[in-house]
Amino acid sequence: MGSHKTFALDSEIITTLANKNEELHNFMETLSHSLAGVQVNSPQAVSDLEEEFDRLFTILVEMKESMINTIKQEGAKKTQELQHQLTQSGSALKSAVELLEFANNALDIKDEDEVTMAPAFRLTMKPKATDNMDHLMVDFNQERQLLQNLKFLPVPRAPEMEVGDCLVLDNTVSVAWKMPVEDSKIDHYILEYRKTDHEGLPRIKDERCWEVVDNIKTTEYSLSGLKFDSKFMNFRVRACNKAAAGEYSDPVTLETRAFNFGFDSSSSHLNLKVEDRSVEWDPQGGKGLESKVKGKENKGSAHLTNLKNMSSGTPSPKRTSTTRSPAIRGGRDRFTGESYTVLGDTSMDCGQHYWEVKALKDCKSYSVGVSYRNLGKFDQLGKTNTTWCIHINNWLQPSFAAKHNNKAKSLDGTAPGRIGVFCDLDSGQLSFYNAETKQLIHTFKAKFSQPVVPAFMVWCGGLSLSTGMQVPSAVKSFQKAENGLGGSNSSLNSMAQ
Repeated sequence: MGSHKTFALDSEIITTLANKNEELHNFMETLSHSLAGVQVNSPQAVSDLEEEFDRLFTILVEMKESMINTIKQEGAKKTQELQHQLTQSGSALKSAVELLEFANNALDIKDEDEVTMAPAFRLTMKPKATDNMDHLMVDFNQERQLLQNLKFLPVPRAPEMEVGDCLVLDNTVSVAWKMPVEDSKIDHYILEYRKTDHEGLPRIKDERCWEVVDNIKTTEYSLSGLKFDSKFMNFRVRACNKAAAGEYSDPVTLETRAFNFGFDSSSSHLNLKVEDRSVEWDPQGGKGLESKVKGKENKGSAHLTNLKNMSSGTPSPKRTSTTRSPAIRGGRDRFTGESYTVLGDTSMDCGQHYWEVKALKDCKSYSVGVSYRNLGKFDQLGKTNTTWCIHINNWLQPSFAAKHNNKAKSLDGTAPGRIGVFCDLDSGQLSFYNAETKQLIHTFKAKFSQPVVPAFMVWCGGLSLSTGMQVPSAVKSFQKAENGLGGSNSSLNSMAQ
């Protein structure tokens, strides 16, 4: 029994020693491989260094030869100039001797009639070459010291984004960052940003590319005039010196939620030409389809109608055709008659939302507001208890009024060129502002019992739409002040049924 235990113990010891021997053998192979690498790389490094110094020496030799050639050329030039001046001086001296002899002879003349005036002669010598060039000394001490003190600029470190100092307000994003270690060699920064619908870190395969802002001299930057058509934005920054650009900072993601919608072409009057962000009244809309369905028997009446329209100029809303077959409209029979209406393609059931509308030049009549989706096909904005709007009329008798449930309240002043709409479904408020000055135009108070959609009416003109906008800070401040006072400036307050 004891012999079996001894044998097992010996086997275990032998196995352990064998494993240790194999580990030692592997370790020695690793050391040998590292030693071989050092033996190979060290001569290569020395060779590279010698090659670099040889290149520098070659440059110095070339500079030496260039300087020697320049000195020789300058010496030859100055020697030639001095020899030329020496020749001229000899000629001048000879002329001076002749002139002196002539002057002496003139003094011996007794008869005044024979006296003549000799021209004055003057020679001013200004040697151009003043250097004797008998001694030449070149001092390379300064250059040698500069070469010895030459240091390469290091790659800048990655900046750190200051998340607490980043601000998203009024469709403007302000970002700030700092360097982990103060570096006076930083020349500028490069900021990159992109829109995304994903919260958290940026994804490699995101749907949008990075936008670049270069040559930022400070550690902060503001992007203004943005359209917030995504839920978030990613930001990252890198530092640059005169030599190189550093690594990007860790990216930050900022929330940029805003209300985005467009005109719903499927819910528009046939006489409205609808694009994604614009709508324009078109009196000829759908007439080509009408003629195909009516056939030859109606060609005469259609031609007569066109002649009437041409002779009377722009027809008024009441004089536009009010009957169209659903088959002709191909699904665009949501509104008809005098209800020149188009709705937004996105509904709202809670929260605060803001958008702006601009009337095109010479627009005759238009309305801006909100509505329930169950608006009838002949209903007009402001004439039902499910629509709230302000109406601007520049046709015949100009008017500017707030409308709801077929009641109108005249508003002071003139309609601004750009109107801001603020819809606060949580507090039951619909406010209209001058989009440029942020001055309040009118406020409805209503308990919205259903989701609402932006609603628009336009006749003889057009509207352009701006969405993807945050609620302006001025509007928020005004609403807080109004709610704090508990007052109302509307005589059309209502409870939506």
